[in-house]
Amino acid sequence: MTIRGLFLLSILPRSLAANHFSSFIPSSAGRSSSITATSSPTSIREFSSTRSFSTVEMAKGSGNSSKNGNGAGGGKSASASRRLNIHWFRQTDLRLHDNPALCRTVELSHGESAKRPVGAAPSTATPSGVLPVFVFDTTRIYGSGVRSELGCKKCGPRRAKFVLEAVADLRANLERRGSGLVVAVGKPEDVLAGIAKSAIESADGGVSINVVCQEEVCSEELAVDKAVRAGLAKTMSKGSKFNFETVWGSTLYDPDTLPFDGDVMGIPDTFTPFRNKVEKNCEIGNPLFAPSSEELKMPKDAKGIVGNSKTHASLDYMPTLADLTYSRDDIQEASTVDARSAMPENYRGGETYALTRVQDYIWDKDLLKAYFDTRNGMIGPDYSTKFAPWLAHGNVSPRLIARECRRYEESRVQNKSTYWVVFELLWRDYFKFFAKKQGDGIFRPDGTIGSRDHVNKRKWGMDPKRIRAWRDGMTGYPLVDANMRELKATGFMSNRGRQNVASFLAIDMNADWRYGGGHFEEAPFDYDV
Repeated sequence: MTIRGLFLLSILPRSLAANHFSSFIPSSAGRSSSITATSSPTSIREFSSTRSFSTVEMAKGSGNSSKNGNGAGGGKSASASRRLNIHWFRQTDLRLHDNPALCRTVELSHGESAKRPVGAAPSTATPSGVLPVFVFDTTRIYGSGVRSELGCKKCGPRRAKFVLEAVADLRANLERRGSGLVVAVGKPEDVLAGIAKSAIESADGGVSINVVCQEEVCSEELAVDKAVRAGLAKTMSKGSKFNFETVWGSTLYDPDTLPFDGDVMGIPDTFTPFRNKVEKNCEIGNPLFAPSSEELKMPKDAKGIVGNSKTHASLDYMPTLADLTYSRDDIQEASTVDARSAMPENYRGGETYALTRVQDYIWDKDLLKAYFDTRNGMIGPDYSTKFAPWLAHGNVSPRLIARECRRYEESRVQNKSTYWVVFELLWRDYFKFFAKKQGDGIFRPDGTIGSRDHVNKRKWGMDPKRIRAWRDGMTGYPLVDANMRELKATGFMSNRGRQNVASFLAIDMNADWRYGGGHFEEAPFDYDV
């Protein structure tokens, strides 16, 4: 399973806020401020420019913890005659700037199996190239028929459309740097193994295969990692070997830098003591620059390797929602834009628009200074940052946002609002770390407390009619119904709205919170793993 968003906080008292957005109401309704200081970039987009990342930047940016699994074919591995470096983009790191996993792939393309020591000179070896790959997994994530145990879509059509836009933008950004992006439909383990096998079959001798991706924390993603390793292992012939690495890169702080015994496994089970100790003892690293065009060059025979991989993969192909097996109704839903949406006008998935939104909200409209006072609004595009969809899909780095907040404080004003954006990013960090520590315990009916007796223990209701009424905005409670109808019509809901509807489902309706969790994995396009 994957994290169910704000439903980890579903047992909260419902807000009494009386915000009114009548167009959705049925007519019959009765931060850590410590950031490593370096010279400020002239603009946000400098981070996505074609600049080579340096060893010092890599060291300051993050601990960049990585895990790997190695395998060789035919018993003892012979010396490989060529090296293939595959960077597997996941749906949570679709960007070039501040991407530690991508930077690690570049290191491996230079033949650096170990990370560079701080201050060490970059390798002078000719890079062997990087082959970027993204796979739309239509067996586990995408498609109208891919559902959870509770019957919810694993990815609703609006979120799928957002991912398609983000992947198209990533490909365009790579192509502008003389690279490209292999896009495939299928199982990642089959696609990656197919590409590896094609490279091995086309080589005169053994091949050393490196596959690098961002590290994830929940069981579904970890199961895919295991399947990828197994698929690569089966592909290795005598003289060939593979290295599979996952690199942390989705949070403000790296797990290895946390000030707790046992790192992530030692974090407190409540947020406030975590926050206090982290803010006192840790620094937010600087975002990494995007690798240069030279570092992102693909292997010369990339097209041939992909073409002979016997997979549904191509450097030119981009699937549609229909290709991802979404129904006509779902496709129509995704293509419908409701004028009442609280998202910025003409928003799209992808790194390009993500950086535009950061620039627009913080600098051009100068809204950061009032964020604390407006953040609990419900109407319009600018009551909150609206960074969530791009953060969820890795289109923008949380460290870049934190860095822009620091720059804003240095050049314009420092107040509670400028702190609060980073504070809420720290909440996001905590949820990710908490999920890593607790594992599948976060998905039990009684949460991480388990089945033992406690004050909040209850027998959850399972009435499908009541849950359907909640989902469709037909409970008879105007505030709840308005929020749920907004979500259904636009794919988005305010933070305050989410707290209200979550609390209503779990406390007032006494319905199994996991139904709500499943719905919030399906309906919003800013669902964050």
